[in-house]
Amino acid sequence: MKNDYIIELRDVTKSFGNVNAVDGISFGVRPGEVVGLIGDNGAGKSTLIKILSGVHRPDSGQIIVRGREVSNWNAAKSRDAGIETVYQDRALAPQQTITRNIFMGREIKNRFGVIKVNTQYEEANRLMREIGFTSKVFDPDSPVATLSGGERQGVAIARALYFDADLIVLDEPTTALSLIETAKVFGFIENVRARGRSIIFIGHNIYHVFDVADRFVVLDRGKVVMTEDRANIPAAEILIKHMQEIAEMGHAAEPSPA
Repeated sequence: MKNDYIIELRDVTKSFGNVNAVDGISFGVRPGEVVGLIGDNGAGKSTLIKILSGVHRPDSGQIIVRGREVSNWNAAKSRDAGIETVYQDRALAPQQTITRNIFMGREIKNRFGVIKVNTQYEEANRLMREIGFTSKVFDPDSPVATLSGGERQGVAIARALYFDADLIVLDEPTTALSLIETAKVFGFIENVRARGRSIIFIGHNIYHVFDVADRFVVLDRGKVVMTEDRANIPAAEILIKHMQEIAEMGHAAEPSPA
């Protein structure tokens, strides 16, 4: 398969003091692909998210966007590259409407600076239906507080789509959700993928990641220790077994205490 990545990291490192949070990571994401990023606490997932979103600048390595290296990587360049991150708390204002949450901070205005309320409503409605909001109970004027956890995740995804995200990074999107709500999030992800957008799905629940990802990237202590296509792993249990073997090998390689 060609390396037609929309974004690629090559030998990227990031340290905090003596801690190598990200240690020579290389991987990329293709158009319309869902990549499952897996790893225990301390594996480097959070640091990697912050590098992708431009919060952290790598100490070394290359960031390649659509075949071209980008220097002095930052949040503005990440957004210009079409990357939007939906963090675990989703950063939503529950008492505000769906429309206001989607456009908060980036309102649609006319040339006099007046917010185009009707245009925002219509755009919010289009985005909701595009990603799979089928319930007629809610409309763009519904307060986010009335939505379920899975539906709130959908609003955050819709906001990322409006900002022309080619790659949406989802940080633990199914945490604390029921099976039904998790299925809603999976539906939103499928609709995003069907439109040629890409997703990095970060999660602790291997079964959730397995159900939705096209490819798995496993991190362990700041390194990529496994990259595998879903087609080569017939069951989640096999992925779990591989991860356990990797962890055991890592622990065996650690020096014994003096």
